[in-house]
Amino acid sequence: MLKVIIVILFFAVVASLFSGLNFLVKDLGDPKKRLLRALGIRISLAAALLLTIIYGAYTGQIKSQAPWDREMHPSMASPGNLDVIQESEEEVDEAN
Repeated sequence: MLKVIIVILFFAVVASLFSGLNFLVKDLGDPKKRLLRALGIRISLAAALLLTIIYGAYTGQIKSQAPWDREMHPSMASPGNLDVIQESEEEVDEAN
């Protein structure tokens, strides 16, 4: 559910970015007012997106899938890679 919220917020930020571009290029009315409103909306959405990502990482609902992060968190490694992680830990222990 949290990932869906993050994707929706991301697309809302991108849509706000393009609406600001549209107001900047094509608006014949009061471009400053509409452009600043789009900027305010974009900043608010970006802040909400950032807070949602931080919340998800803090609560553990979002986990890193990066290959370099598996060495720091062996519990997330796949069973096939567990031997490699144990060997690298042994090499570090021997070096110290």
